[in-house]
Amino acid sequence: MVRYAATHLDDAKSARARGSYLRTSFKNTRETAQAINGWKLTRAVTFLENVKEHKEAVPMRRYAGSTGRTAQGKQFGVSKARWPIKSAEFLLSLLKNAEANADTKGLDTSNLIVKHIQVNQAPKQRRRTYRAHGRINPYMSNPCHIEMILTEGAEVVQKSPETVNREQGKHLTSRQRAQRTRRAITQG
Repeated sequence: MVRYAATHLDDAKSARARGSYLRTSFKNTRETAQAINGWKLTRAVTFLENVKEHKEAVPMRRYAGSTGRTAQGKQFGVSKARWPIKSAEFLLSLLKNAEANADTKGLDTSNLIVKHIQVNQAPKQRRRTYRAHGRINPYMSNPCHIEMILTEGAEVVQKSPETVNREQGKHLTSRQRAQRTRRAITQG
């Protein structure tokens, strides 16, 4: 059994997937993974498919050097954004794998949330490029390891109207209370 970084999650309610030594950019994959962290599975899948079609962009927050601006980054509150297609494909395949693992466990796949996603650097793969005047420079690739855990979301229960009405009168400032008493005096 492989060790995951997140150990506090309930195994009965979660499904895991991981990929090692994946030949895709570490920095782009890290930014794409952080974009979908905490999202529902269905939304994450549609987002990654939209990234592949350039309909939605991935916000570049940490590794944003020399990144161009696009209006599609506004939905995340940033101006710098990109469309890392290869990273989106790798994350999409891992999401499908985790969904299949959840289905095998008998979890409700329509209620899954990306609870934990982590991207680590893998060892660089070495090649060489030939330069002018007989020099040779390294030509490295930056692969990565990805691990993710999907968990079933807690069932959301609506509050009863009685509790909502009771809670409305609780959190009033002194100014709000005074306004209500003045209104009650003038009307009554």
